[in-house]
Amino acid sequence: MTALALKQVVAEALARVGADTSFNRVPKGKPRSTTWIGIENGFGIRHYSTGRNVYIVQTRMAGRLRTVTIGPASVITRDQATKVTRMVLAYARIGDDPATDRARIRSAPRFDDFLDEFWTKWAVRWSDQTFSNNSGYRRNYLDDAFPGIFVDELNEAHVTKWFADLNNKTSPGAANMTLGLLSLMMNKAEAWGYRLENTNPCRVVRWNRRRHCQRFLSTEELHRLGEVLERERASENPVKALAATAATLLLLTGCRHGEIIGLHWKDIRGNRLKLRHGKTGPRTVWLGDEARALLDTIPRHKNIDWLFWNVRYRRPIKCIVHYWHEFRADAKLPGVRIHDLRHTFASHAAMNKETLPMIGRLLGHASVQSTARYAHLDDEHVLEAAEQIGTAIERMMHPPGQHAGV
Repeated sequence: MTALALKQVVAEALARVGADTSFNRVPKGKPRSTTWIGIENGFGIRHYSTGRNVYIVQTRMAGRLRTVTIGPASVITRDQATKVTRMVLAYARIGDDPATDRARIRSAPRFDDFLDEFWTKWAVRWSDQTFSNNSGYRRNYLDDAFPGIFVDELNEAHVTKWFADLNNKTSPGAANMTLGLLSLMMNKAEAWGYRLENTNPCRVVRWNRRRHCQRFLSTEELHRLGEVLERERASENPVKALAATAATLLLLTGCRHGEIIGLHWKDIRGNRLKLRHGKTGPRTVWLGDEARALLDTIPRHKNIDWLFWNVRYRRPIKCIVHYWHEFRADAKLPGVRIHDLRHTFASHAAMNKETLPMIGRLLGHASVQSTARYAHLDDEHVLEAAEQIGTAIERMMHPPGQHAGV
């Protein structure tokens, strides 16, 4: 069905319901948002930045997702718009040729087929670690999750039931990660034309409560850890020495464990690291003098790309957790995780008056909200800030030369 034919269908439908069709042309430009009305699937109101609201209907015609403008909400009533929507949807099901209704082939794939398509198109963007993790979530919790359901049929009831069952099979954290993966898939289904826009069924599902770890190292704890790492970097065990170097780089850069361990020599560009596979995509990490000098101490092996290389077994070092447990025990830091070194970097940046946007850029965060979870302040700095703010307000209330109560 052509755009002209659609306009004629809408005009005839408006005339049938007695709507005033003398309204001006609908506003152009990108709409600010769309509110979907549950009366009919695909029926909604688009809100423009100018303040105008326009009724629309979205439906699939001849394998394409089409958006049909009905008219301004200031002129057409909701009842009239609903009736027009039903007529447009009826025409969409029939099309120009009545035979297409009998031989109609659904263009949206089944969920399992879409899962394969999504993996083919999108998984290539992930780092090796992210791909490995997501493949586990897919294998255990997404394959055969919605048998026989087309991707455009997947609704909130399906996802809510699936997520409830999932919480009986795995941990709350793994359930949340899998839900996030499914939500990404539904967003891509909309972007690729398989679902109506803003219909992601994962939006209404309540995620499991997250345990926010607020552990970061104090100045005294950093001093103890620094002594241990400096000693271990001179260890006769070359792998242990490299592990201590990697742990020190985590503290000095705020990078994630996998981002440092997976470094290649070509990733070092002067005083920068060009990360090829960061969690949020490729990014640049700026190096201070201490971090750059530390990189220069790492031995380089001929024809080996990796910085952290196990000479004995002729393979790259993939993990330093085992050695980290030794380091933290020697520094008397029980329970401190490797990821807490990243929290420490962010928190001390905040204590040194760096802004959240700046800290977020240093950490490679996609949003300030993520940074706010990392950048914690200790009680001393919070008290100092409270005293400074209180003093400033007191000065504004009582300028020099005036006394309180005068």
